[in-house]
Amino acid sequence: MMSWDEWANLDAIGLADLIRAGHITPQEVAQQVALAVDALNPAISAVIEVFDDAVHDPMIDGTNPAGGFAGVPFLMKDLGPTIKGRLQEMGSLLMRGNRSTTDSYLTQRIRQAGLNIIGRTTTPEFGLCSSAENPDVYVTRNPWNPDFTTCGSSAGTAASVAAGIVPIGHATDGGGSIRIPAGVNGNIGLKPSRGVLSVAPYSSDLMGVVSVQGCHTRTIRDTAVFVDNCRGGAPGEFMPYWMPPEPYSELIRRDPQKLRIAVSHEWGDYQATPHIVAELERSAHFLEELGHHVEWVIPDIDYRAVYMAQTECYIMNFAQTIIGLLEQKGLEHPPADLVEPMCIRVWEEGRSATYTQRAKMQGVFNNTSRKLAAFFEDWDIILTPTMARPTPLVGTKEYLTISDNPSVYDWFDNLWGIFSYTPIANLCGLPGISLPMAVLENGLPMGIHALSKQGEDGLLLQLGAQIERALNGKWNHGRRPALHVTSIDAVTKQL
Repeated sequence: MMSWDEWANLDAIGLADLIRAGHITPQEVAQQVALAVDALNPAISAVIEVFDDAVHDPMIDGTNPAGGFAGVPFLMKDLGPTIKGRLQEMGSLLMRGNRSTTDSYLTQRIRQAGLNIIGRTTTPEFGLCSSAENPDVYVTRNPWNPDFTTCGSSAGTAASVAAGIVPIGHATDGGGSIRIPAGVNGNIGLKPSRGVLSVAPYSSDLMGVVSVQGCHTRTIRDTAVFVDNCRGGAPGEFMPYWMPPEPYSELIRRDPQKLRIAVSHEWGDYQATPHIVAELERSAHFLEELGHHVEWVIPDIDYRAVYMAQTECYIMNFAQTIIGLLEQKGLEHPPADLVEPMCIRVWEEGRSATYTQRAKMQGVFNNTSRKLAAFFEDWDIILTPTMARPTPLVGTKEYLTISDNPSVYDWFDNLWGIFSYTPIANLCGLPGISLPMAVLENGLPMGIHALSKQGEDGLLLQLGAQIERALNGKWNHGRRPALHVTSIDAVTKQL
């Protein structure tokens, strides 16, 4: 077993290099992750389950030892791609005991990439709300300060990567669920373009593909290698899948050419707090010093229409998800003791939605996508904060699906007030990335968010790599969370 300081200084590729050189085995690396979970999980409640058999035998489920990650341990969010023979409970009491019978296509790609899936991480019920905080299920806490939330919905993965338990973990993003918790926890979170990582076999139209798959990491190269190894469509995909002219792991070795970067935070009715704006300004100036052209410009789109369309999409999509799960269980209504109140209200609101509503929603999606595509003819990057407001305290019910807000629409509008800048990427299929460049007034991490045009995921990673080099790899100003593998001895004594 290596020291925790050594462990914390290695990213996934660093671990893979040690495995390939024979200095450590995939089993030993998996055992170290299991030890980290045992030590830290009681304080942060990020990991639901560790697969002991995959720790004992990293190749048991088909992990490819010759893949880019060479057997590095990987935690899977308990939502989205399924894992054959494993539980997937989606953060819901209703789904307790639900066991998957097949590996999803992306799960197969993850295994082929050499990642050993050794456990599953927390998520709010069906991934709908901002953090994993139902006391009847679990309450996931921010390793930087456990009084605060991790946000979500990739809550457990965000906390696990930030705390140093694993260097890389699975995440999903239907409105910011990769980027928001990445910003809150000080991780790197890339939401890929629509048509990069497959969601097969579950999605076949715009109602589903607002949600994409991805990962959390602590280095740009880990994200690049993950996308390089896991990208591509399954047989029968209904849309083309982007394939770059060179692997991202090669592209990121070079700085991008001088970029045209549009900076903004006033999006319709939503704007950031003064401190967050000041941090955005500081980050924009930093990019200017790197040689890029930076200018404050607000994209000319109908923000009210955009967020209403996103709300309608969520309501219709999640209502159908719940309807499908109820059918599986032979139920006509969501049981109030097993499904959270806002999820029931979403089901009630969306179960009778009409095709006309859907067509209007898709019309807004189309118009907005065309306008932003035209905007990206003049600009390479849009830079915003990842969130408009500071990280909420644990138990801030107004953002949770245990909220008693009687209005679904008011609840969503409140969400957009804090998560103002991420959903538009899902609506338009754009790539977006949260980079841990900034700090909130209370010392918690703050993400800086960059968007680019569809298919330009590599450009975001290239810019991220340039920033990473300029910072000498010291994201988060070189700081680490209070609850971290390097403090395991102290944490264990406290517990």
